[in-house]
Amino acid sequence: MSLNDPRWGGQGDGNGGRGDGDRRDGNRGSNQGPPDLEEIWRDFNQRLSGMFGKRQGRGSGDGGNGGNGGNGPQLPNFSFKQFGGGVGALAALVAAIWLASGFYTVDANQRGVVLRLGKFVETTEPGLRWRLPYPFESHEIVDLTGVRTVEVGYRGSERNKVLRESLMLTDDENIINIQFAVQYVLNSPESYVFNNRFPDESVAQAAETAMREIVGKSKMDFVLYEGREEIATTALELMQRILDRYQTGIQISRVTMQNAQPPEQVQASFDDAVKAGQDRERQKNEGEAYANDVIPRARGTASRLIEEANAYSARVVANAEGDASRFNQVLTEYRRAPDVTRERMYIETMQQVLTNTSKVMIDAKSNGNLLFLPLDKLIKSTSAQSSAASAPAGPQSVQENAPQAAKTNPPSAASDPRSRELLRNRDRGER
Repeated sequence: MSLNDPRWGGQGDGNGGRGDGDRRDGNRGSNQGPPDLEEIWRDFNQRLSGMFGKRQGRGSGDGGNGGNGGNGPQLPNFSFKQFGGGVGALAALVAAIWLASGFYTVDANQRGVVLRLGKFVETTEPGLRWRLPYPFESHEIVDLTGVRTVEVGYRGSERNKVLRESLMLTDDENIINIQFAVQYVLNSPESYVFNNRFPDESVAQAAETAMREIVGKSKMDFVLYEGREEIATTALELMQRILDRYQTGIQISRVTMQNAQPPEQVQASFDDAVKAGQDRERQKNEGEAYANDVIPRARGTASRLIEEANAYSARVVANAEGDASRFNQVLTEYRRAPDVTRERMYIETMQQVLTNTSKVMIDAKSNGNLLFLPLDKLIKSTSAQSSAASAPAGPQSVQENAPQAAKTNPPSAASDPRSRELLRNRDRGER
């Protein structure tokens, strides 16, 4: 209903003013359409006024003049008792909501730190907890199992380098670029809340300090190659000591070396130096391998020669001592029986000489002819006859093979020219 509606306001009758309720009933009966906003607002004001007291109509004229009665504005008649009851209910509702705001939930991997006027009170375990509402007490939830990562020398990827953090000086005065990551968890919620303003920055500064100290005491090759794992382990221990000294409540779990290399400006020169060092090591290894091959053999040869010389010396000395002892024994025997000893020495000497030769010359005392005995031929023939006799053969086969053997194997004396010459000389001697 708009303000220009002719039905707005009161319509007086002859008996006096009519209240707003009668007018509202009349208007509501005559209005068949949906209620508008003004009517809804009036209903709301009426109900609000009913909470604090009844409405009283106040007319602008007397009771006899009904044309002007009941048309003026009406104010609610407030009752202090009713007002106090409403405020009390509202206050109780607000107090209940305020007390309920003190409930909070702590998960299994979390701990709650309760603060009373900014001062630490207690650390609460997982579950539903309650504290005094704000502003008396407050709480902070701290995750103990979550792994946090701090990157030193880079951000996000190894290409996004932070040279202010990554460039470090080694013990041999070389500059290297080191990038590593630090992972940590929390072991003391109250220390973490009260002793840290920026935890990640604290961890990053402790990590950078520890790494610079370790790198400053190490050689460049050790940092770049064989000592990376050892450096990470030592840095973890040193970081933990620094953080424990400041009581940060942080536990370092792992230090990972992402990259360690010289600066980009000297990368080419460093590669050349590395190649030269590798060539030097290769040649050194080859020389050591050659030395390990030659020296043992030379030492073995020298040892063998020394042993042979010692053996020869021992043999010569032993032979000389044996000869001297034998000579003394022979001399003793010779003094006892000179003739017998002389004959025996001659026989032994001839036996030793004839043992080493296969031909013997014999001088016949009667006629002075020199006889030649081919011992080698005699030995061969003797061995051939012994081998033929040892071979199994029947009498018939022996008789059959005898003529052929005679034909194929003539007597050695007839075939040997020296034997024929010996026979001629013997015949001349007989004549």
